[in-house]
Amino acid sequence: MDVLRPGPGHGRRLHYDEEFRQFAKRFLPTLLRGAYLLTRDVDIAEDAVQGTMLGVFKNWDKAREAPEAYSRRALINVCRDQWRRQARRPQEGPLDDTTPDEASGFGDVLAERDAIEAALDDLPKAQREVLLLRFYFDLTTIQIAELLDTPEGTVKSHVHRGLRQLRDVLSPPQEEVSA
Repeated sequence: MDVLRPGPGHGRRLHYDEEFRQFAKRFLPTLLRGAYLLTRDVDIAEDAVQGTMLGVFKNWDKAREAPEAYSRRALINVCRDQWRRQARRPQEGPLDDTTPDEASGFGDVLAERDAIEAALDDLPKAQREVLLLRFYFDLTTIQIAELLDTPEGTVKSHVHRGLRQLRDVLSPPQEEVSA
């Protein structure tokens, strides 16, 4: 039966599938954390990574040359598409107003994390993207400029302004520091 006989290139396709599986196994957690840092929502981050990995798999012939760089760029593009969709939707608010228990040490950690997340949310998306690529994915400004197709000076400016805004929001007021 000809139906069961593998066609030309079948062995190469299996090899590519295994290469992709190995890449996904190694890089998926990093990509998921990066997506969460960009989107600030676990469900949206998972959807973004799923869309990213689907695109990487579909274009594995091209992506396999530099799969991490290809997937980072694809993730940025998927997240940008998500932001555009969110901008067209009415904003939803939380259902309840629960706060962590401030008496416990874990509550303090949660409160600090919430403050950092809120500060990141207040950053313009371009600054958040650049800070994520710089400090989470540990890319150089030249690599970020190439990835985002942006001048290097713009990347440096986004890093500088984003860090300054985070410091302003997260640093204690000067009176508390001297006390």
